[in-house]
Amino acid sequence: MSRTALRICPLCEATCGLTLTIEGTTVTGARGDREDVFSKGFICPKGASFGAVDGDPDRLRTPLVRHDGELREATWEEAFDAVAAGIRPVVERYGANSVGVVLGNPNVHTMAGALYPPVLIAGLGTRSLFTASTVDQMPKHVSSGLLYGDANAIPVPDLDHTDHLLLIGANPLESNGSLCTAADFPGKLKALKARGGTLTVIDPRRTRTAKLADRHIAIRPGTDALLLAAMAQVLFEELLVDPGESAPHLEGLEELAEAVRDFTPEAVTAATDVDAPLIRALARELAAAPTAAVYGRIGSCTVPYGTLASWLVDVLNILTGNLDRPGGALFPQAATDRTPRPAGPGHGFRLARWHSRVSRHPEAKGELPLSALAEEIDTATAQGEPIRALVAVAANPVLSAPDGDRLDKALDSLDFMVSVDPYLNETSRHADVVLPPPPPSQSPHHDFAFNTLAVRNQVRYSRPAVPLEPGRMAETEILARLTLAATGMHGADPSAVDDLVIGQTLGKAVTEPHSPVHGRDPGELAADLTGETGPERRLDMMLRLGPYGDGFGTRPDGLGLARLLAHPHGIDLGPLRSRLPQPLKTRSGRIELLPRPIADDLPRLREGLRRRPDELVLVGRRHLRSNNSWMHNVPALTGGTNRCTLHIHPEDAERLGVLDGAPVRVKGAGGEVTAPAEVTDTVRRGVVSLPHGWGHDRPGTRLSHAATDPGVNVNQLLDGSLLDPLSGNAVLNGVPVELAPVTTR
Repeated sequence: MSRTALRICPLCEATCGLTLTIEGTTVTGARGDREDVFSKGFICPKGASFGAVDGDPDRLRTPLVRHDGELREATWEEAFDAVAAGIRPVVERYGANSVGVVLGNPNVHTMAGALYPPVLIAGLGTRSLFTASTVDQMPKHVSSGLLYGDANAIPVPDLDHTDHLLLIGANPLESNGSLCTAADFPGKLKALKARGGTLTVIDPRRTRTAKLADRHIAIRPGTDALLLAAMAQVLFEELLVDPGESAPHLEGLEELAEAVRDFTPEAVTAATDVDAPLIRALARELAAAPTAAVYGRIGSCTVPYGTLASWLVDVLNILTGNLDRPGGALFPQAATDRTPRPAGPGHGFRLARWHSRVSRHPEAKGELPLSALAEEIDTATAQGEPIRALVAVAANPVLSAPDGDRLDKALDSLDFMVSVDPYLNETSRHADVVLPPPPPSQSPHHDFAFNTLAVRNQVRYSRPAVPLEPGRMAETEILARLTLAATGMHGADPSAVDDLVIGQTLGKAVTEPHSPVHGRDPGELAADLTGETGPERRLDMMLRLGPYGDGFGTRPDGLGLARLLAHPHGIDLGPLRSRLPQPLKTRSGRIELLPRPIADDLPRLREGLRRRPDELVLVGRRHLRSNNSWMHNVPALTGGTNRCTLHIHPEDAERLGVLDGAPVRVKGAGGEVTAPAEVTDTVRRGVVSLPHGWGHDRPGTRLSHAATDPGVNVNQLLDGSLLDPLSGNAVLNGVPVELAPVTTR
């Protein structure tokens, strides 16, 4: 007999509500939840394929432990015994930094991934932390940290109310949005146009989003910061600067005007391939719109000037008075955010508190560049011990980081490696222990990270739709036990991790004068928490201490877990609202428009004005039915347009002798790959495109469907040396390549 259950989709950043159809313990169907307060029934192909993702027969069901060089099935007890025996001797002999931690993108899509890795990292005391952020969005975190004092204070476009939206390096019709959580992003863009608004897309490819736009500008890849700086220069030159309500909170406006003075439209035209009159028109239209928002995404982050481009996106919103106002770009307020503190100066944001051991890359937001992971393992220096043990949680850096071949070899040289992953993939195949989490239907879900980026304030929670299968272990328990085994507490009850966090959080909250529980007894507060599990008790605590919370009884109408459970479709908390100056945590308590690290990096951008463009450069692309390397093992999500082909413009194809469908060799600084050509005018001249996340052809994996059409690893074309210096983010777009047709004899 079938039944239905509600579930928040964990397969991309849109976080849509789903209604699952379940036969016994098998998910047989998924449709959009029309009553969901956020997504209102919207669903994409990934969500519709939830059952296929959930029931993939290649998902691991029991732990694997390496014996005599071979991974074999083991009990959970044997697996965690092996973790403790593998990691603790490394820490004790070589120090905490000899243990690296790698966190992949899926961590932010699960409750466990949000709640437990911070405890693991703190318990280990390691500075060898690498995440997917440094092949993705770290420039935005750094620019926000420098502007606002908080790396997680990221304003998002008010999509439902803006009159003018400028997208740069973003393709939300394929990605469903990123660093901007918006269910039905395509529908919101169509609604913008229907109400008479303007959509401009700046992208070297004519993406599905660009096709929808009123204006598409095919910029030369990697020059986004130059274009944005020129727009800012026009605003100053033509006296169009009007910060509006944010004016009292600004510092450095005059210095900013001087800093961008040289970036005139005429000066940047040759580099960007965008005509000066068009640049002036973009700036004037932005200033003249009743409300407007500039939104930049991965195409503007994964380039040599990623942090400068991310900074300039916010600068344009500020200069036109569109920061922190409805219809512009606003700071979301998630239900699990910390208790809002009074506005005023904070501790600020610092870069380069430590450096990587080999290339001396500066830390950003507590992380080192993922591009540096291989050399931190395989290179000896006098600066300290190399990484000898690795904890990888939902991470596949062999495909997602530059020069996967080098990392592949480096992982084999480790003393010990543990991977938390449902698959034996290109990275986890190197592990000594693999700990597989259950499928998403058997896990609870709340979006801690994505609600801080949502275009409407709301809160939702779904308990497991299907009971935990016998022999499985909840992902939250896996990560709790991993934390205990890795930090010298092996064998302790996993609830100890949750109790530790609850005790520390409440102990701090009662000492803060602005807290609703100031002066109260933390033990009594802990006893008042509700929830069936440790993670639920932690969620209850965060909700009750948060900006909409009940304050443990001090605000009777406020939020807590019990109230959230009574609203299975979620609770709408209203549209985004102006919040300045409360989010600011800079030392000045103001928006610091020209922070010193930004000012020091601008001469490098000026050099870009004189740089001769490369003849042929590479960019990536996204597929609607994919998310990085996650989903190529699901037949329903591959094929059609979701293919690993090289897009090339017809004129470039003719010039180079490349035929549609024929194999073409692509060579970069890190190596070469061969992929079938797809001749198309959706990519501009001088640019070729390969998608990210492919290359499923390595031995020892168990990805049976992905292996039938493996594609190629685009990141193998990179040697890892190209980084945005402020953020450590890998340069994945706008990199020079050489092409040649493959000849057969």
